Amino acid sequence: MRADPERRARLLQMAAGAGFLALAIVLVLIVVNASSGGSGGDTKLEGVVEVDRLLEGIPQQQLVLGETEAPVELFEYGDLQCPVCKGYAEEILPPIIEGMVRQGKVKLAFRNLTIIGEESVAAGAAVLAAGEQGRGWNYLELFYRNQGQENSGYVDDQFLEAIAKRAGVENLAEWNRDRRALIPQVEADTEEARRLGYDATPSFAINTIKGFESIGTPQTTGALEDAISEAAARAAP
Repeated sequence: MRADPERRARLLQMAAGAGFLALAIVLVLIVVNASSGGSGGDTKLEGVVEVDRLLEGIPQQQLVLGETEAPVELFEYGDLQCPVCKGYAEEILPPIIEGMVRQGKVKLAFRNLTIIGEESVAAGAAVLAAGEQGRGWNYLELFYRNQGQENSGYVDDQFLEAIAKRAGVENLAEWNRDRRALIPQVEADTEEARRLGYDATPSFAINTIKGFESIGTPQTTGALEDAISEAAARAAP
C-alpha cells in the first residue's frame, strides 16, 4: 500500500529531523572526546570514591600509610608524573594496601624520586604538603588516577589545588604555604634516592629490624608480596 502524499511528506520531514539530531549527537560526542582525551590533568577528577574506599580507616603519618608498629616498612620511590608509577598505583599496590597494610603487617612509605621534570617537583611538594595534614596518600593516589602527559603543563596551581580539595586537605592556605616551602625536601629525597642507587621509578625497598634492603621493581603483586614475606621471615626472631 502506498502512503498518501501528505503522510509521506510528514514522514520524510520526521526522518530528516531524526537524521539531523543523530548527526548533532555524534558531533557533540566527538567534541567531548577530543576535549577530555588529550593530555589529562582535568580538574573534573576521576577515582575519588575508589581512592576513599581503598584508604578508609588506614592510619597515615605524613607519607607513611599503615600502623606505625608494623614490622615491615615498604618504601616506594616514585615520580608523580611517571606513567609506570600510575600503573602500580592502580593495579599492583591496591591488593598490598587492602591486605598486608590494612592487616597491620606492613606500612607503606612514599619517597619522591623526581626524574621527569620540574612539574614532578611541584607535584612532589604538593603531596608532601598534603601529608602534613594526614591526607598524603589520598593525594598521591588521586593524582595518579588523574595523571596527564609528562611535562605538558597540566601540573599547575589549579590542578594541584583540585587534587588537594578532593583528597580531603582541610586547610588549603596552609597547604599552599607548605608546598612551596617543601620543594627543598623533594630535592633532598631525590638526592638520597640517587645515593642509594635508584635511577628509575617506581623502585622499592624493604626496611625491617634487620636493615634496609633494595628489591628493585617487582613486576606483579604476587612478586611484591613474596619479597615482603621473605624479608619479614628473615627479620623474625
